[in-house]
Amino acid sequence: MNEKKDILLEIHNLSVSFCMYHHGLEQRDLQVISDLHLNVAAGEIVAVAGSSGSGKSLLASAILGILPGNATVRGQLYYKGKELTKERQGQLRGSEIALVPQSVTYLDPRMKVGAQAVGHKRPYPTGKLRSLFQRLCLPEKTERLYPFQLSGGMARRVLVSTALITDAQLVIADEPTPGMGLGQAMEALGMFREMAKDGKAVILITHDIDLAFEFADRVAVFYAGTTVEIAPASDFKRGADALRHPYSKALWKALPQNGFQPIGGFQPYAGNLPKGCLFAPRCPHKTAKCEDSVPAIKEVRGGEVRCHHAT
Repeated sequence: MNEKKDILLEIHNLSVSFCMYHHGLEQRDLQVISDLHLNVAAGEIVAVAGSSGSGKSLLASAILGILPGNATVRGQLYYKGKELTKERQGQLRGSEIALVPQSVTYLDPRMKVGAQAVGHKRPYPTGKLRSLFQRLCLPEKTERLYPFQLSGGMARRVLVSTALITDAQLVIADEPTPGMGLGQAMEALGMFREMAKDGKAVILITHDIDLAFEFADRVAVFYAGTTVEIAPASDFKRGADALRHPYSKALWKALPQNGFQPIGGFQPYAGNLPKGCLFAPRCPHKTAKCEDSVPAIKEVRGGEVRCHHAT
């Protein structure tokens, strides 16, 4: 486990809800993240895995303070030991905390991509930008192109460069590799690895779990808007028996190289969450306790897990 002094980002009991209209003018709060827990230390990559709708991208928006106006955030967020208030989020966003966004629509269609990658950095780091583009297999002319002139994979690599060129201490990479070839993805993730070796912290949000195992130090598994397990990446390489939560084990078994074994049921959606453990309706080991009470995060075998029966 990481020592307290090494922790760059701390998240405790994070909940995110949205005020929504329901049945005409009736309003209700729709909770999409609940009791989420995550710590990230300087010098490490933490991969965040889970199915679509599990809250991965919303976590990034909550850290950066870019959720829409109808969102309510509760819980504790600390950066370098100090509370991450809205004012502080605005000060750190784009400087000490950088985002590699999931959608290529984040690129401004009116600006050449070189200027967008550099942002407000002065003097203009021509050499560093060209070196980054070269490592990401982007032609030299790329910096003079507009976003509409890029392929989807090229646009993704430009987005990756926008974070790598900064002096950010915390980088949140939200699905940075789709559209890239294997070699390009390996190079991009290798550059995040270099950032971690320099003492920076990286949150890697990804569906590409196989690559995450190779580059991450730890893997946080999300389910239905909460953290169910945080384990060393090496545990995922060792196999399902090394993991602690039934969902993490199921996730491992569902990988093609592990037999592609699906489980029944589906992830519950916000507004229709079960009373107790969120995974209980699909869990083959559930008991009455699982259906009645929400398990707390606890330490088990060098990792953290939210399960009443994990050993």
